[in-house]
Amino acid sequence: MAQDFSEREVQFETHPDRYRHWKLTFDGPVATLSMDVQEDGGLLTNYKLKLNSYDLSVDIELADAIQRIRFEHPEVHSVVVTSLKERVFCAGANIFMLGSSPHGFKVNFCKFTNETRLAIEDASQCSGLKFLAAINGICAGGGYELALACDEILLVDDGNSAVSLPEAPLLGVLPGTGGLTRLVDKRKVRRDIADFFSTLVEGVRGKRAVEWRFVDAVCSRSRFDESVAQRAADLSASSDRPSSGPGVTLGPLEVTRSGDRFEYSTVTVEINRMKRTADLTVRGPDGPQPSDAKAMLALGDQYWPLRAFRELDAALLHLRLNEPEIGIVVLKTQGDREAVLAIDRTLASHRDHWLAREILHFMKRTLKRLDLTAKSFIALIEPGSCFAGSLLELALAADQSFMLDDPDQPTAIAMSVLNGGALPMSTGLTRLQTRFLGEPDKVETLLAIGEAIEPHVALQTGLVSFTPDELDWDDELRLMIEGRASLSPDALTGLEANLRFAGPETLETKIFGRLSAWQNWIFQRPNAVGERGALKTYGVEGRPEFDWRRT
Repeated sequence: MAQDFSEREVQFETHPDRYRHWKLTFDGPVATLSMDVQEDGGLLTNYKLKLNSYDLSVDIELADAIQRIRFEHPEVHSVVVTSLKERVFCAGANIFMLGSSPHGFKVNFCKFTNETRLAIEDASQCSGLKFLAAINGICAGGGYELALACDEILLVDDGNSAVSLPEAPLLGVLPGTGGLTRLVDKRKVRRDIADFFSTLVEGVRGKRAVEWRFVDAVCSRSRFDESVAQRAADLSASSDRPSSGPGVTLGPLEVTRSGDRFEYSTVTVEINRMKRTADLTVRGPDGPQPSDAKAMLALGDQYWPLRAFRELDAALLHLRLNEPEIGIVVLKTQGDREAVLAIDRTLASHRDHWLAREILHFMKRTLKRLDLTAKSFIALIEPGSCFAGSLLELALAADQSFMLDDPDQPTAIAMSVLNGGALPMSTGLTRLQTRFLGEPDKVETLLAIGEAIEPHVALQTGLVSFTPDELDWDDELRLMIEGRASLSPDALTGLEANLRFAGPETLETKIFGRLSAWQNWIFQRPNAVGERGALKTYGVEGRPEFDWRRT
C-alpha cells in the first residue's frame, strides 16, 4: 500500500553528517554545495528521485546548509551550487511526488522551497554571501529556479546542457518557486522572450541562453571547473564577511513531547484538537545577557535571541506542515520586558558585527515565516507578558491582538529600536509602517515612546486591537476564537493573505502572491490533478485531457 504524506510527520531538523542529497565542502572563502540526490532517499517510498529531482527532504537539507554556512562559517564569502551527477544539474521538483501529494502538502512544499530560495537572496543582499550556480548539465523547472536565486549563473556549453521552465507544457502547472517572477523582475528578461521560453519543453542552451539573459555566461566543459573557481574567487573578493572564524555551531534543538504539548527551552506549543487551536508561548531571556560581541560569541547558539527564534521557527514549520487542521494559533509571551529590550539594544548597537547581523536577519526571516503561514494568529497580552521590542513584532504580526485592561493585574507593551526597521516584512516595510500605512508620521512618534505602554494608550494609538477588562476577557476571547474557528479555512487563508501585506509589491510579495492566487488554484483544477490531468498522466501512456474553457 502506497504511503501518504498525511501518515508521517515531517522533521525539519538535520545536520551535514546526516545529509543524503547534498555534499558541503569548504576551500577557504569558497564553499561548494553539490547536489547528489539519493533516488531512494525521499520522504516516501512510492517515487524515485531520479535525475537530481527533489522533494521536501532535499530542500530541508539545502535550507540547513545555507543556515550553517551563515552561522558556522563566517569566513566563507561565496558558495558554488553545482551537481555531482554526470550531465545533470537538477530536473526540478519530482513530478511523481507532486502527482501523489495532497493539495495542502503541494502548496506548503512550494512555500518552503520559496522561502529557501529567498534565504539565498537574503544572504547575498544582507550578509555579503555570494552564490554562483555552476550548471554542469540539464537544468529544468525547480532546478533552474534554484539557479535563478543565485547571484550568477554559469552554464556548461556542450551542446546538450540547457535551462528550461517546462511546467506549463509538460505538467499543466506553473513554475512553483518564483521562476516566472525572477525571469522578468530580477534578470530583466523581455516579457515576450520569457513567454516563449516558458512554453518550451527543451529549453535554451549555449550562447542564446546568454543573449536572452537566462544565464550570465557559458563555457566549454574542458574549461568549466577552472571558470567556476575563478568566478567564485572573484565573488568572494567582493564580500564584507570576516576573513576568519570562529563561527557559531548550531546544535540540535531539544524538545520534550507529551501528547499534544511540545516544549523547547524557550517555546511551548499546546494543541487543542477539539477547538482546532494551538497556544504558542515564547519565554523571554533569564538572567544576565551579553553586552558585547565577544560575549555573544561565547554563548553561541545558546544566546537567547538565536535560541528562541530557532525554536520559534521550528514550531512554526511543525504547525504548518504537520498540523493542517489547526487553524488558529494563539501567541503568548512570558518574561521580563526590560530583559528583552536590553537584548534588542545590544543587537542594534553591534549590528556591524557579523554574528549580530546574522541573528537579526534570522529573526527577520522567522517573522516572515509567521507572516506567510496560513494560520490565524491571535496575540494575547496578559500579566507577565513580555511583548516588547523584537517580541512585540509577534503581536504586530498577529491578525488581531487582545490586551487585558485590569488595574489589579497591570499589563504593558514596549518599543525598541528593532521595531524601527531591523525586522522588515516581505514588502520592505516594518510592521509598524504596515499597520499605520495611512498615518506614516505616527510611526516615529510611537518609536520615540521610551516607557512601557499601558492598555488605554495601546488602544488609543492603535497598537492593539482590543482591550477587554477582567469581566469580559474570557467571554470575548472565547466568542472570537469559536467564531473564527467556524469560518471557512479557505476564506480565512485568502482573507489573511490579502490583509497582511499592505503597501508596495516586491519580488517576494509577487512570488508568494502569485503562488497563493494562481498555483493554489491550478493545483486543484482537473487540468492538473484530475484523473487525466497533466500531473497524473506524466510518465504514462496517453496525453492529458483538458477542459479547454478559459476561466
